[in-house]
Amino acid sequence: MIRIDGSFGEGGGQILRTAIALSCITGMDVEVFNIRANRPKPGLKAQHLKSIQVAKEICSAQVEGLRMGSTKVVFRPGKLKIRDMNIDIGTAGSITLLLQTILPPVIHAEKSCRLEITGGTDVSWSPSIDYFRFVTLRALKEMDAEIQIHIKRRGYYPKGGGRVVVEVRESQLNGRKFQKTHCRKVEGISHCSNLPEHVAKRQAFSASRFLEKMGIKSEIETEVLKSKSTGSGITLFCNYKGSVALGERGKPAEKVGMEAGMDIAREITSDGVFDRHLADQIMSFAFMAKTRTEYTATSITDHARSNAYVINAFSDESVKIEDRKIFIFPGY
Repeated sequence: MIRIDGSFGEGGGQILRTAIALSCITGMDVEVFNIRANRPKPGLKAQHLKSIQVAKEICSAQVEGLRMGSTKVVFRPGKLKIRDMNIDIGTAGSITLLLQTILPPVIHAEKSCRLEITGGTDVSWSPSIDYFRFVTLRALKEMDAEIQIHIKRRGYYPKGGGRVVVEVRESQLNGRKFQKTHCRKVEGISHCSNLPEHVAKRQAFSASRFLEKMGIKSEIETEVLKSKSTGSGITLFCNYKGSVALGERGKPAEKVGMEAGMDIAREITSDGVFDRHLADQIMSFAFMAKTRTEYTATSITDHARSNAYVINAFSDESVKIEDRKIFIFPGY
C-alpha cells in the first residue's frame, strides 16, 4: 500500500489526481490521507468524486472513502478495462482536471477509445480546454501520443454544460529531451457565450495591444457562441507556453485580455522550455514513457513539487528536480 499525504506541498486536488492515475497505471494500492488539507474546505468535492468514480470504472477498482468531504481514500485497482465512455461531470466541474486523472491510464492501456465528456471547459483553477489542446497536447504529441480533442460546446461556471470529445489512438509514449524554441508569434482564442460580440473582440484587442507594446506578434481568433452557459475567456499559446484569463461579472473585458497578455509575455521572456503549469502537468505521462524525459521550466511551482512527491512514492527517484531542470525516468 502506497501512502500519500495530501497535505504535502500545495495540498490540493492535484496530489489526489496524480495518485489515482498512477495507481491505475502501476496496479499498486494507494491510500491518500489529509486530502485537500490546505484548502478552506478540506476533503473531496463533487469534481474529485467524479474523477475517482471514472477511474474506478477504468481499472475495475475497489474504493473506500468515496463520499463528499472525505479526507481519506483507499484505492485498490484491478485490471485496466478501456472502452468508449460518456462522462457527465455535472455542473461546471473541470473537464481538463478530469483528464489529468483518467488520460494517463487510458494511454497506458495502449488501446484506442473515444471519451465524450460534459462539464466545464473554461473554469477557474484549472487549465482551459484550449490550453490543453494547444499546449499540453503539443508536448504529448512530441512524446508520440495520438490524441485529438474536439470542442462541441463550451461550459462556464456555474452552469457548465460544456461538451468535449477526446479521441485517443493506440500509442506508446517515448521520453524526450525538450529543447527551447523561439516564439515567433503568439496565437490565441478569445471567446464568449450569451454575451455581445464586442466582449470577445475587446479581450482579444487588449491582449494583442499589450503584446505589441512588448514587441511580440500575435494572432487571436474570436469565437461568439450561444449556449446554456454564459461566460467569456481567452487562452494564448506559443510552443510549450500558454496563459488563460476568464471573464466574470463586473470585470472589464480589457482587463481579462491584459491579464492573459501579461502572463504569456512573462512566460515567453523567461528562461525555460515549459511554462510553470505544463512543467507539472506532463510528469505523470513522462513517468510511463519508455525513455527519460528532460526539460526546463520557467519556475518550479508547489504543484510540480507535489507531483514529484507522489510519483517518487510509487517509484523512488523517478523525478529529479535540479534548479529549474526536471528529469523524469521511466517508472513503469
